Amino acid sequence: MKRIMIDDSKCDGCKNCSAACMQAHREPAGSIYDLDMSDPKNETRNHILADGKGGYRPIFCRHCTLPECAMSCMSGALNKEKDTGLVRYDEKKCGACFMCVMNCPYGVLKPDTLTRTKVIKCDFCLEADSEPSCVKNCPKKAIWVQEVQA
Repeated sequence: MKRIMIDDSKCDGCKNCSAACMQAHREPAGSIYDLDMSDPKNETRNHILADGKGGYRPIFCRHCTLPECAMSCMSGALNKEKDTGLVRYDEKKCGACFMCVMNCPYGVLKPDTLTRTKVIKCDFCLEADSEPSCVKNCPKKAIWVQEVQA
């Protein structure tokens, strides 16, 4: 099973990971050069927080072994896949109660800004051929994909 790992000591707050995430999930697809970062339809599924001490904390979905988000989801919209270990989100099943948002220990999940009827969550860029866009675009290698035991 693969997980996104974080070394926040390497993060310089550049937000390339967030821009890459926005680019990977935007509709319609286009060039990074015409990405409107202020358009709420292009929300990122990760974010970077300043730690108040001159450093930064990358906030990414951990696709937890025991995902509080999925365990608290009353509609079945969030489920952990046994074969991949990823926590997947089915927008069609979501009741917008946001129990998952309240129960995520990392503060990753959030209601979408535009409609507040769905959850914005990492999908590990499963449509991509290789690693997630955020990982590919981190110049400091502060985030990476690692195989872990279930």
